Amino acid sequence: MTPQVAQVIDDNPVNLTLFKTLLERIPGCKAVAFDDAEAGLAWARQQRPDLIVLDYRMPGLDGVELVQRLRASPGCDELPVLMITADADKDTRYRALTGGANDFLTKPIDRIEFSARASNLLALSRARTSLLQHAANLALEVRRATAALRMRELETVLRLSRAAEFRDPETGAHILRMAHYAQLIGRRLGLPDDELDLLLHAAPLHDIGKVGIPDHILLKPGKLTPDEFEVMKQHARHGYDILKDSASAYLRAGADIAHGHHEKFDGSGYPQGLAGEAIPLFSRIVAVADVFDALTSQRPYKPAWTLERARDFIQQASGRHFDPACVEAFIGEWTQVLEIRERFRDDETQLASQVATLLNTL
Repeated sequence: MTPQVAQVIDDNPVNLTLFKTLLERIPGCKAVAFDDAEAGLAWARQQRPDLIVLDYRMPGLDGVELVQRLRASPGCDELPVLMITADADKDTRYRALTGGANDFLTKPIDRIEFSARASNLLALSRARTSLLQHAANLALEVRRATAALRMRELETVLRLSRAAEFRDPETGAHILRMAHYAQLIGRRLGLPDDELDLLLHAAPLHDIGKVGIPDHILLKPGKLTPDEFEVMKQHARHGYDILKDSASAYLRAGADIAHGHHEKFDGSGYPQGLAGEAIPLFSRIVAVADVFDALTSQRPYKPAWTLERARDFIQQASGRHFDPACVEAFIGEWTQVLEIRERFRDDETQLASQVATLLNTL
């Protein structure tokens, strides 16, 4: 067992030696002595002993003032303090106890009583240390369990986002690129880290509603008829209905993104015809990221645009299709856009690598 440390602070050399000797007779206790109050206070603040025994009356800084300053120091508010004085007056005792001392003894000291009170305070300190360690261990276990739960939750989110791909010609790398584009925009807009994490992992769910679109429409290589397009537009509502009311913050955010990523800043989008800041911010961000990556990706029904042509289109549609602030943030991070584009190529689509890529952002 690690020895406990008791500190004695007293300007009288005889008392200093006596108290140190009595403390070291207590099993498992090591004592250190200070004849200067200021030096003793500085040491106590730094070392945080298991018990402090100090004299009430000392030159310069008396015992009560020392305890009050000690209690005001970080991590020292509960250190056990045994105050000792030759003054038996009740007011002195009250001042010591209300000033922060845990116990009080008057001189001349009864050695048995001193040892008993010091032992009790050391036991209190030991119990407090054990409780703090137990609490720290519990907190660590909670963090580990929470991290494991969150990792499973994020894997579920990613697998859900993959579900739409089995019925859609888009690639797995698309959801990774657009999710990282979205996070890039959010960071440029000043979103806090927790929202950036939420955005990164919810953005891939934007097209989950396509699982509800018939194959002859979803997989049609040519242009959709007006009636077919009306059916296709329902995927935004389907995605919202699939994800809404979830206990998961990621799925709830995914519901809003799915519902709003085809809204347009001028109000001409679908399914609700929202405009401006009535469109959720995550949806406005994902709209830019999704359209850019769709334009620059090859599909059975169209060739890929060059990055510059797609960038120009995004800029020209600012204020009409897209939120100008999101467009400005996206263009302002163009070097990072190119890095993301290179990092997540269309040939990097194995599910295991996608799961690892997203979960490694934790």
